[in-house]
Amino acid sequence: MTLRVAGAQMNLTVGDITGNEGRILSVMSEAAAAGADVLLTPELALTGYPPEDLVHRVDFVEANLAALERIAAATGDMTVVVGFVDHAEGGNAGALDARTRDVANAAAVLRGGRILGVYHKVLLPNYGVFDEDRNFAPGDDPDRVWAVGGETVGVSICEDIWVPDGPPAAQALAGARILLNINASPYHRGKAAEREEMLRVRAMAAGRPLVYLNLVGGQDELIFDGASLVLDERGEVVHRSPQFEEDLFMVDLPGARGMVTPLLDPVEEVYRALVLGVRDYVGKNGFKGVVVGLSGGIDSALTATIATDALGPESVWGVGMPSRYSSRHSVADARDLTARLGIRFDLLPIDDVFSAHLDALSGVFAGTEPGTTEENLQARIRGATLMALSNKFGHLVLATGNKSEMAVGYATIYGDMVGGYAVLKDVFKTLVYDLARWRNKDEEVIPQSTIDKPPSAELRPDQKDSDTLPPYELLDAVLERYVERDMGVDDIVEAGYDLDLVTRVATMVDRAEYKRRQAAPGVKITTKAFGKDRRLPITNRYRPA
Repeated sequence: MTLRVAGAQMNLTVGDITGNEGRILSVMSEAAAAGADVLLTPELALTGYPPEDLVHRVDFVEANLAALERIAAATGDMTVVVGFVDHAEGGNAGALDARTRDVANAAAVLRGGRILGVYHKVLLPNYGVFDEDRNFAPGDDPDRVWAVGGETVGVSICEDIWVPDGPPAAQALAGARILLNINASPYHRGKAAEREEMLRVRAMAAGRPLVYLNLVGGQDELIFDGASLVLDERGEVVHRSPQFEEDLFMVDLPGARGMVTPLLDPVEEVYRALVLGVRDYVGKNGFKGVVVGLSGGIDSALTATIATDALGPESVWGVGMPSRYSSRHSVADARDLTARLGIRFDLLPIDDVFSAHLDALSGVFAGTEPGTTEENLQARIRGATLMALSNKFGHLVLATGNKSEMAVGYATIYGDMVGGYAVLKDVFKTLVYDLARWRNKDEEVIPQSTIDKPPSAELRPDQKDSDTLPPYELLDAVLERYVERDMGVDDIVEAGYDLDLVTRVATMVDRAEYKRRQAAPGVKITTKAFGKDRRLPITNRYRPA
């Protein structure tokens, strides 16, 4: 006997319970028409993921439960597994206070117009971007199995399958012939391949076919990449959904094969993640479009290109704001880029405003030498200009700084850090160039002159980034070890890097924490993004020796 399993790799929205309910009902109808025996929806499909502290609001939980009842009433012969927030049995058992752990991350098994039963997630991740142990009570029935379409199946949720002897293993021992796992697994570079290897091991250990259904879409900093999988009992992939796209797939188990979509090239994978992040952040938050300050440099050029690919040229507005230090080629490169992208471009010179600021401050600045303060004034004038356009016309300002700059504080607070979303916040400078070259592989979109010229903030005559920072190849190598791997100075030096360089970079990173805390959210693409992944105190006197 075979079981036709359908998986709905869906892009859902946190808090849009009515909208998510409608999306689930729609895929139910489609899957039933195709003869599916069971349909899987993603983890917390009804509420969206992650709902964070919304789960402590009684009205929010009750609204999602009411929606679940309506979905259950609409079911027929096809079994439907729906992720939702349930009341936890025993209330606040083990809670720190009355607001926490009175709900569960749950999967409802629906059929024949009713809720047949509910599974509560057992293993609650509490690392990286996850706060599930703070918000949910763990389930206590890991080996429960269900009769579906003449087969016995196990239902589990995300983290439950990451542990070798977790609930799916217990379900297999309890008689489950097929393992069903629903997920909201956030993306980082290479995550799809890591998940696949883990799932291969789990399927082989259990000796059971395994269906891994993942969420897709952007939610604030997080990207969910889809790449849902079906593996047979030997751990071979018999279906893989595309990355960063919705997909409704069906596979007959055991024995049949679905479509195995190839994984993306590593650089293209990052690019697609950034595009999806911008599209969903802008769309789900209801902005009319975006405005980007275009300096003629590589970061703003890549940001504008990603935004155009995400939203369409009609929704992207480029603004050049040259000062007395801006080179002719920078303005020309910005114009060239906007022509290639087909986006609006306005030139709003800031030199008169800069002069007015200098005149206004001349009295209190008397007797001092021009320096960083005067340089940063230009960035802050540009930031204020962009925010004025945002306020007047309803466009979201996209910050253009990259991870290398954010890491060492080479960015002006209230200046070039201004914005509602930072597209490149988790992208090192060296990867910025790789992404630009990848985007240009079929046609030159980002002017080659922008890629070739030495990076510069152009806030003083003949300024270059290399005046202040180590070469980006070296800087990024040290940052990757210090920030993402949490390696100490001695360990990085032992890996072959100069002590003075490493100490200098580590000091810059530590001193810039207060800036990063005020930065806009941005797309997470690494295992250790600034924000929820990396939580350090601002007031902190520890310094590497």
